[in-house]
Amino acid sequence: MGVYQFKREQSFNQPIETLWDFISNPKNLKTITPDYMGFDIVSEDLPDAMYEGMIIHYKVSPVLGIKTTWVTEITHVKDRHYFVDEQRVGPYNIWHHQHFLEATPNGTLMKDIVTYQPPFGILGNIANGIMIEKKLEEIFEYRHVVLTELFGK
Repeated sequence: MGVYQFKREQSFNQPIETLWDFISNPKNLKTITPDYMGFDIVSEDLPDAMYEGMIIHYKVSPVLGIKTTWVTEITHVKDRHYFVDEQRVGPYNIWHHQHFLEATPNGTLMKDIVTYQPPFGILGNIANGIMIEKKLEEIFEYRHVVLTELFGK
């Protein structure tokens, strides 16, 4: 059973506070997720900022339009620096997503590190090579485009 890591960076000519206010608001996740994923936030009355211990419940259709339950917990938060979400219920054996922001002379550098393990052992490893890794690239490319439209480079 393989454990994989996906990394992505994006720079913005915006102060760290601007990016933090957007990415730390759980309601904005739908904005940066492709429509074909059928992403819906099921949790009600979400606050505008994440906090440690927060549980967020989603429905998502990653494959063939089949709705899947996804529940994440925000396990770590350092204001204006990083937060970590971990899957508690969902399609992966392991899903650990680190979101980092770093002030730079020209604005802000955002880094994502996703560590994940697909289900189904060797079949999950094969699926990763055929589909999962490409799907993650596609999703994060969509995020890159949307965030560039919202905040510039």
